[in-house]
Amino acid sequence: MATTRDYYDILKLDRNADADQIKRAYRKMAMKYHPDKNKDAAAESKFKEAAEAYEVISDARKRQLYDQHGHEGLRGVSGHDFSHMDAGDIFSMFGDIFGDVGDMFGFGGGRGGRGRQVQRTRGYDLETQVEITLEDVHSGIDEDVEITRQDVCETCTGTGAKPGTSPTSCVMCGGQGRVATRQAVFQMVRTCPKCRGAGKVITEVCTHCDGNGRRPVQRRIRISIPEGIQDGQMVRVSGEGEPAPTGGDRGDLYVVVRVTPHEVFTRQRENLVIQMPISFTQAVLGATVDIPTLNGTKREVEIPRGAQHGDLCRVHGAGVPKLKTDETGDLIIVLSIEIPKKISETQEQLLREFAETEEHVVPAAHRSFWDKIKNSLS
Repeated sequence: MATTRDYYDILKLDRNADADQIKRAYRKMAMKYHPDKNKDAAAESKFKEAAEAYEVISDARKRQLYDQHGHEGLRGVSGHDFSHMDAGDIFSMFGDIFGDVGDMFGFGGGRGGRGRQVQRTRGYDLETQVEITLEDVHSGIDEDVEITRQDVCETCTGTGAKPGTSPTSCVMCGGQGRVATRQAVFQMVRTCPKCRGAGKVITEVCTHCDGNGRRPVQRRIRISIPEGIQDGQMVRVSGEGEPAPTGGDRGDLYVVVRVTPHEVFTRQRENLVIQMPISFTQAVLGATVDIPTLNGTKREVEIPRGAQHGDLCRVHGAGVPKLKTDETGDLIIVLSIEIPKKISETQEQLLREFAETEEHVVPAAHRSFWDKIKNSLS
């Protein structure tokens, strides 16, 4: 065994983990550290380390020996030397865990059966984003998005070969896409280095795509954004991703929706919040005021007598729709009492007369700056 670290620590497992927990932990680690997806220099070694740990812990007999005696207990027990195996071959060994997911990383393989099996895989998914307004959230909207994606070259129809020519069978692997080498008593199968698993090689490349079989193409797509969508949520458009390398289904397009901040309203899930300035007299006496709504109409709101700064009023059903439901949020009004900076002599006189009826003492109107300082320090 090449690894000396604790196998349970490698897979981040408790020693009492059952078979399903072990399988899920290994799948998670393998997907995270596969070198075709993780370009970190240490990723491949961690990937192989996880495969070695899984082979032991998933086997009841090996696990018992390991639990009792550690790595020493596994001496002389047959196993794979994962440190010398190709990552694709490791994936193919665990077809019961990954199924066809190995093809995501460019491998053939498959469950059971020798030789290369060509599988129909999905193309890559794409992602873009679009900005909409809060009004668009309220009503829903159709938007056009522009993307650039790799599409099948029309000149060579995706073969990568010059028109009039065809790819030839790879002489190294005999068209299998894999080559076998023997190490001790084991026969190790790895991806063919010449054709990189394709089974065929191109002798004369298509000049329009440089032999890639794909060319970048710009595309405009209209998407429907549902009412009530949240900032950061995505809309999936099926089949608008890139084509599959082996003739399978196209990937999907994911559109991230960004909602621009509104000048007046603040959104809290399906509720809308608005700051409403009112006067001192409206707060004391109560009033009926018109409140703007997101759809451009106005709603009457009753401000109760004796309202305080920061009190809330609520208009039911005047928020935004809740996504994929028939529910609608509320409009929440936060009262903000504004004190005028300037008042007329008549208003001042009336306020002073009112103040005389209160218990609070209002000082004289004119005091020097130094009087204010003196009183503040006393």
